[in-house]
Amino acid sequence: MRYLLLIVEPRGQRETRNEDEGRALYAEMVRFGEGLAARGQLLASESLRPDKHGVRVQQRDGKPQLRDGPFAEAKEMVGGFFLVDCASQEEAVAIARQCPAARWATVEVREAAPCHVG
Repeated sequence: MRYLLLIVEPRGQRETRNEDEGRALYAEMVRFGEGLAARGQLLASESLRPDKHGVRVQQRDGKPQLRDGPFAEAKEMVGGFFLVDCASQEEAVAIARQCPAARWATVEVREAAPCHVG
């Protein structure tokens, strides 16, 4: 089964770190991903730019609506993800507990499934 480990971090947190601190944390996350890859569990991973660089797209009454970031209503943002292949949710949660980002962010574990599955 595929699980998405979403890294949900406080908005603005990255700006509180200097470049060396940011690079050190990023390197730690890369090593974590390399460990998952070595075990054959990593399907994809990516770090994301802050939401101030994002755009939200909606269709309402047949008209597209675009909203540039940052998204004021959000106190947190998705900062990245790991898509992993696991035998169970328990295994995915165990992996999330080992994720370095759990120290400074929240790691949300979500099973991949078709949208019609409740």
